[in-house]
Amino acid sequence: MAGNPPRICAAVVNTDIGALESVEPLVDLFEVRIDLIGKRWREVAARLKKPWIACNRRAEEGGKWDGGEAARIKELRRAVELGADIIDIELATPDVAKIVDEIKGIAECMVSYHDIKGTPPLDRLRQIVINELAAGAGICKIATTARKFSDNLTVLQLIAEFSETNIISFAMGEVGQLSRVLCPLIGGYLTYASVGEGRESASGQVTATELREIYRMLNG
Repeated sequence: MAGNPPRICAAVVNTDIGALESVEPLVDLFEVRIDLIGKRWREVAARLKKPWIACNRRAEEGGKWDGGEAARIKELRRAVELGADIIDIELATPDVAKIVDEIKGIAECMVSYHDIKGTPPLDRLRQIVINELAAGAGICKIATTARKFSDNLTVLQLIAEFSETNIISFAMGEVGQLSRVLCPLIGGYLTYASVGEGRESASGQVTATELREIYRMLNG
């Protein structure tokens, strides 16, 4: 909700534990990108000292998972067993509501939508959030791709419209960087950052160090 300190989630894309430890004081939680880290993701998750989100992103939404769908969901279930605080599962996942229902009560469920080509009209995005809530989302996530500056306004408008919902809404790409910065400042649940330069999990991500400095300056 607006007025709360902005929360930063650092995306973990490899097994560099030293880098994670150095950025840990700057962030509130981590996102473990199973699809990017690979088979050693469990070792990484076990070393984290802050809450973490488990994500195994579908290729259709910008991820690198190259196995089958059943295996993808199996890894997310393993993350629940290993103590993930939040599970990120795409709205387009087959039987998404059933999977969310299974996980609820053990971990929080973030139901997400990613458009890697552009930013749909506000009406379409509004309906997607409604569908995420209908699937049982405790947290709704919308990530589009900005092609023009006004796309920042479109995604941020969702946060204003769903002010009573735990929602993350921003646009990817360099043009969308403003929405990444502003998302938690206007009521978004959190924003994502990279652990360091060249370690972005998606286009337009800024580093956790840069984000924390921006928020420090804005706070006076």
